[in-house]
Amino acid sequence: MTILDTFKSRIQAADKILITTHEFPDADGIGSEISLCLALRELGKTAYCVNEESLLDRYQYLDQDHTVMGLKKFQEYHKDFRPDLVIVVDTNTKARIGQNLAKYLDEATTTLFIDHHPCRGRDLSTHCIDVSAAATGQLVGEMIEYIGVKFTKKIALPIYTAIIIDTSSFRYPTVSAATHSLVSKLMATGINPPEAYNGIYGTKKIIHMHLLSKILSSAATNKEETIAWMLLKKEDIDQFKSDIEDTHAFINHLLVLNNIKIAIMFRDDGDQVKMSLRSSGDVDVGLVAQSLGGGGHNHSAATILFRENGETTEALIKRTVSKVELVLLSFAQA
Repeated sequence: MTILDTFKSRIQAADKILITTHEFPDADGIGSEISLCLALRELGKTAYCVNEESLLDRYQYLDQDHTVMGLKKFQEYHKDFRPDLVIVVDTNTKARIGQNLAKYLDEATTTLFIDHHPCRGRDLSTHCIDVSAAATGQLVGEMIEYIGVKFTKKIALPIYTAIIIDTSSFRYPTVSAATHSLVSKLMATGINPPEAYNGIYGTKKIIHMHLLSKILSSAATNKEETIAWMLLKKEDIDQFKSDIEDTHAFINHLLVLNNIKIAIMFRDDGDQVKMSLRSSGDVDVGLVAQSLGGGGHNHSAATILFRENGETTEALIKRTVSKVELVLLSFAQA
């Protein structure tokens, strides 16, 4: 049975469906849940999108019908609703959907994960996991087609945006002919690419450029220039009146460097340091992140780093880059 068949059989067996995604969701998770909810309503299903928190203002343009609700508001208006199917998109574990939402959902409720992230060491063969997909939005788009729902602009725009974001505008190696085939169908609904791009990336103020300038000025490389990194500090975000969402694409500026194999952005949050990794395509940064306690795709991954014996951020970065160099060396020798 293919994942499309699995999805269709689960949908056919359910009437009341709750759709959610991970905490602090990105456009892939948000776009996927919105489009899927609208499509299921076209089939006559009672479907709701419920997240741990309400959508940030920056994502409201994707949700013209106000489909997504925070848990608190949902419980206020639909306190007696009990789903017979919960669909979790863009993650493959309930632990990531948020503590309050996890408590709300009955453990006995049937759950279906739709995701493209690796789930090493876990058997999710009865779910809809495809790590070769460019984005969860791509999977959702293919599923919507498979159940016979026609794309409207309202359904298409969130999926289109999901794919744009999770492929960094089609630059990652998971982008395939199937990705572009789906995108052509989405665009046929009347999506205007410049408008869609500006919608998700926003029209920036000059202060955003000043933040980017400061972060880029921290960029450094190892001796071989195969690893490049930059440092983002919480005080920088506060100083330039930005938020974390504004900084996600900063790391991609490092991928244009000659000889680059691995790009890293360290985000110093005080007690811990978030480490994001990107690959030029030759190295599996998912394995690099896994060796450091994290995980992710072969081209995009992350982990959390903790200080040893009160070390400075600079010392932590030096120690971590040395570890990454050793991993990179092992790849070269394999």
